[in-house]
Amino acid sequence: MSSLRSSLDALAKSFADSVLELLRSANVEELIGSATSLPKRGGTTAGNPKASPLAKPAKRGRLPRRSAEEITAALGRVIALVRKNKDGLRAEQIRVALGLEAKELPRVLKEGIATRQLKTRGQKRATTYFAV
Repeated sequence: MSSLRSSLDALAKSFADSVLELLRSANVEELIGSATSLPKRGGTTAGNPKASPLAKPAKRGRLPRRSAEEITAALGRVIALVRKNKDGLRAEQIRVALGLEAKELPRVLKEGIATRQLKTRGQKRATTYFAV
């Protein structure tokens, strides 16, 4: 067992030495060029053959800043939708029905509650929104 271990250690050391020697002899442009040509991780299904070709890549990052008019317009659409449902709607149902992103809705709902155009019943995910 010790001879196997010593053989593996010797091979690993010679491999590491070879890699370091190659890196020392390469010029900077080669090193930078090879680092920028590496494929990026995640975001698309091109590198994953098991991923569905219809799956949309997840949107990441912050939303662009919305004006007060855009928030008011979104609130108007939310109120019109909630008025059609006398039993009220949860945030997830509103989001799906209006085709909004999950990040867009909290500000709109908060504005509706603050201006008393919407009222709520329940807590957290069980919160149901009603038009006033």
